[in-house]
Amino acid sequence: MQAVSAKNLLKAPGLLSQVYLRCFSNATFHKKDIVFEPTQNPKPLPKFDSSLKFGHCPSDHIFEADWNSVSGWQTPKISAYRAFAIDPLNSTLHYAIQCFEGLKAFYGVDKQIRLFRPERNMKRFRSSCNRIALPDFDENELLECLKEYVKVEKRWVPNVPDFSLYLRPTAISMTDALGVRQPDQSKVYIVSTPVGPYFPSGFKPIRLYAEKQFIRAFPGGYGQYKLGANYGPTIMVSREAEKKGFHQILWLTDNKITEIGASNIFFFLVNEQGEKELVTAPIDGLSLPGVVRDSVLTLAREMGEFKVSERYLKIEDFTQAIKEKRIIEAFGAGTAMTLAPVELIHYDDIDYKIPVDPVHQAGDLTRTLLKKIKDIQYGVTPHPWGVVVA
Repeated sequence: MQAVSAKNLLKAPGLLSQVYLRCFSNATFHKKDIVFEPTQNPKPLPKFDSSLKFGHCPSDHIFEADWNSVSGWQTPKISAYRAFAIDPLNSTLHYAIQCFEGLKAFYGVDKQIRLFRPERNMKRFRSSCNRIALPDFDENELLECLKEYVKVEKRWVPNVPDFSLYLRPTAISMTDALGVRQPDQSKVYIVSTPVGPYFPSGFKPIRLYAEKQFIRAFPGGYGQYKLGANYGPTIMVSREAEKKGFHQILWLTDNKITEIGASNIFFFLVNEQGEKELVTAPIDGLSLPGVVRDSVLTLAREMGEFKVSERYLKIEDFTQAIKEKRIIEAFGAGTAMTLAPVELIHYDDIDYKIPVDPVHQAGDLTRTLLKKIKDIQYGVTPHPWGVVVA
């Protein structure tokens, strides 16, 4: 490793953290140290069809790395999938000291298994852990551990179009005592489950309910982190919207459009200057820095056919643009859905319909970007974003 002066380290605390993680073996876990204990009872694979429910079918193994404040990170292992014993006083149960990630492994047309931009998930996961005072680790080592885990579970990666193996890295406190304080024990683990397309009945546009009373994220909060505390409180609100016939919530903060459900949202429109523009909310604490979101922005800018902006639309901007017929199309973007066309937003007792191609069930830009992303994920288009694992 290149020598770094103490003066430069003090100027760059992030660099100091990386040096510490690399110099002290117990400051992070390492892929080279993984102990593999294969399951003695492999499960039969489920049917990779519309009967497969999201998150209901765990694969054979689990990756685990434990930490304590005395001796740091312990030897990581991959072993048979199992349940944890959780003490009733466990601080994760009481104070939501928990965060997670979501990414997928894809079986490519060339029979190779790929991850899609996984380094960004690892960086975001580490950021979420730091936000809730869970111990730091080397995100590159976690990625190498994740790749090893996928190799072990490769038979669970469906060789079926639009199916994949969903991966869930998670971090929790393992401190068994009451008290709102930094945990002295914790665990990072990875589990996986095969999943089908987001729309089991076919690719269809979604209807959104613009929520005025409840707020998902607020300035200075934690809306940009994948914490369990970010998601649990949305369930009741989403359930009420579903009862009214809507698929997901459109979240607003001070009337700014931020996200839909647990995903980012894009609007393709003609702006007030007469330019075609693709717009999504900026990353300033109110929205998650989505991997698919960033991919859409990058690919759209590479197209060079229209303006691409990270700025807020207020709900009033949207309704006015609808009235003036300036909204071309809209779509959600996230790991689970990839891209999902939006056909309607309900706000203040009015349904605002968004143009959708009735034949393809999505706008031209949505379909173009979706194809570009899926072609990378499944190896049709060679690209650095498609990281080959096995």
